[in-house]
Amino acid sequence: MTASLPVLAAVVRSGFVESRHTGSLVALDGSGRVALAVGDVDAAVLPRSANKPLQAAAMVRAGLDLDGSLLALVAASHSGEPLHVEGVLDILAEAGLGPDSLGNAGGLPLDPDAQRAVTASEGGPEPLLHNCSGKHAGMLATCVRAGWPVDGYLSPDHPGQRHITAVIEELAGEDVAAVVVDGCGAPQHALTLIGLARAFRALVVAPASAPEGRVAAAMRAHPWWAGGTGRPVTRLLAGVKGLVVKDGAEGVMAAATVDGTAVAVKIADGGQRAAVPVLVAALASRGVDVAAVADLGTVPVLGGGRPVGELRVTGIGGR
Repeated sequence: MTASLPVLAAVVRSGFVESRHTGSLVALDGSGRVALAVGDVDAAVLPRSANKPLQAAAMVRAGLDLDGSLLALVAASHSGEPLHVEGVLDILAEAGLGPDSLGNAGGLPLDPDAQRAVTASEGGPEPLLHNCSGKHAGMLATCVRAGWPVDGYLSPDHPGQRHITAVIEELAGEDVAAVVVDGCGAPQHALTLIGLARAFRALVVAPASAPEGRVAAAMRAHPWWAGGTGRPVTRLLAGVKGLVVKDGAEGVMAAATVDGTAVAVKIADGGQRAAVPVLVAALASRGVDVAAVADLGTVPVLGGGRPVGELRVTGIGGR
């Protein structure tokens, strides 16, 4: 990304601008044309977990036979609540596998109550509890369905990962700029923000019976499985009619609506606190009804235990 990017959000404390978040965003209209571009939308970024719905669609194309809550879980960065963990075990069991097959890094639940329960029982980080374990279970189950080896399933040269790369490139309408190692250990694919937005648009305009349409339907119908209790991504899925949305680490958000409008956001400093408000503002600027989640459009700034300011979105403008 370029060195000088526009300010997308500012933290204002008692009328004083305390911090600024720079970044880039792009919005596509219903026909797929760029309707709004701020910053460098042609530079490659790492979407991180925002790529998960695209990876899930690739898995379904390869034979993964899941729908409903379990397919939403494959596309999720889940919170590690008990039902999430049970769902991951169900995906693995259907493929004749157990949790020892998971190749992802260990982690603790994102949900505070679930994390406290683990630590209170003297448990610790483990692959099953990691927010990416649903994706990894899906990858393993896909290998079994497709007849690919389970061993080495995280190698970029594995047939399953080569298939995922090809599908992501097709959905994004561009070559993947780089393949790196994600935080969980899986391959991670760099895309431009325009490519990421195009890929999310492909999910919502696909026929309901297509793999992409199945992933979109699963996420819409099962918002909690695609995130968890109190998570912004779950609130957005539940509160904005027809929206498909996914968060990614380091300040990435991507979303698309039923009419084909799509938005992708990258906060340059990786600040998660700015990503959701900027996404909400960008959706609103394109006429999407975000009234049910209007509170996600800002972040309160506290002083002495009371609100004294807020994070405000400032940088929504045209090219």
